[in-house]
Amino acid sequence: MDSFQELVGQVCSSRIRSHIEALQGPRHPVAAPSALEAAAAYIEQNLKGAGYEVNDLWFQDSGAKYRNLMASLPGTLYPDERVLVVAHYDTVAQTPGADDNASGIALLLELAAALRPFRFERTVDFIAVNLEENARDDEPLSGTRGSLALANHAREMGWRVNGAIVLESVAYAGDDVVQTAPEGIPFKVSEVGNFIAAVGNENSIAMLLKFAGVIDRYQVPLPYLILAVPGNGESIPDTRRSDHAPFWDNGFKSVMLTDTTNFRNPHYHQPTDTIETLNLCFATEVCRATGGLIMELAGVDGAA
Repeated sequence: MDSFQELVGQVCSSRIRSHIEALQGPRHPVAAPSALEAAAAYIEQNLKGAGYEVNDLWFQDSGAKYRNLMASLPGTLYPDERVLVVAHYDTVAQTPGADDNASGIALLLELAAALRPFRFERTVDFIAVNLEENARDDEPLSGTRGSLALANHAREMGWRVNGAIVLESVAYAGDDVVQTAPEGIPFKVSEVGNFIAAVGNENSIAMLLKFAGVIDRYQVPLPYLILAVPGNGESIPDTRRSDHAPFWDNGFKSVMLTDTTNFRNPHYHQPTDTIETLNLCFATEVCRATGGLIMELAGVDGAA
């Protein structure tokens, strides 16, 4: 059987739902620190339950210690080359954060479980990062501290990153959803919010094309939009508002997969960001397409 079709059968929508249900609720370093740590413990438990060893990557922020969590599927031929799958597990203070970003973590956990039976030529790292949300409400670019620590660590350790895939709010979509777009997008964006957006910089265009190729080749029922931004997205600041930006800035290839958050979702950073508002069929197809991209980047070497 084709590896992608095996993956399709492995991905489970009900598990994605269960993860979001378990995680939703404010997860904030000041307003809900115990819930933030409970989310980390949940992620660790599920990765270990899928057969992984989990490593804490600690970093300092504002005088306190926080952790990113990493589980790895070692590569068989090129273990020093890595594909990173990244999602943040914190929220702003006032929101349950079902879409932002329990949905991204749910897909990360589901991908880790679904891909566990496969062997890959390159190592696949599943990394849940902390402190993505803005440190200061009046400074929209004051976030991504956990992924900045991770990207800096990767550079300092000389990681050979074949690509970093960032899952950022991936479950709010529908044919009746109104879509808008940030200033500076060089083409007309559909006014129907039923697609997944893949955003990359100039250095990551090959990743964008591989993602589109997976959807087209395997006829995944998932509308998509591909956006390659000039440079590192400086001319369109809204395209830098997640955990991919520190990878761009450190010279790594990275794409963000997103439902575009506030450009479509009226519940963004609100108390109403709950699982009842989400489209889990859409999220499941995003999961499958993302798995296909991981296969393309890591190189399938068979089933374990």
